[in-house]
This record gives sequence, C-alpha cells and structure tokens, in this order.
Amino acid sequence: MSKGRPTGSKNKATQEMRMVVADFIERNSNKMQGWLEQIEIDDGPLEAFKRIEALLEYSIPKLARTEHTGDKENPVSFTVKWGE
Repeated sequence: MSKGRPTGSKNKATQEMRMVVADFIERNSNKMQGWLEQIEIDDGPLEAFKRIEALLEYSIPKLARTEHTGDKENPVSFTVKWGE
C-alpha cells in the first residue's frame, strides 16, 4: 500500500496557487495591458514578455519534454492528413 497522493495528481498548494494567480489575472486583466506597456517602455519588450511568461506558468501547465529516437534503425516520421 503506497502512501501519499496518486501519481500525476497535483499538489494541493500548487492547485491553490494556480487558482490565486488565475483569479488575480482575471480581476486585473483590464489593468495588465497598461502595466505591460509601461514595462515595455521602461525595460523593453523582452522584459514585458518575461512577465507574461512568468504568469502563464501558473495558469497553463508546462508540457513534459520527451525524446523519440525512432524505431530501431528507422527515423521518426509524421503523417499529417488535411481535410478529413
């Protein structure tokens, strides 16, 4: 019998923090554009983007990185079908 939360489940503190940040963003969305514009003026567009990126981390989960080296000696291939 394993103890603790199930594999893949979110930590309660992490869930609560995501909710707090999402609520903050929702309540201040009308102000955030002005804040970002001021950051861009003062520190440049890269700094403004970094602020957006920092907030997104709490509202959109990061995707896990995976590597696939192919099947045996064959390279990885992808098939994209359009219009089906």
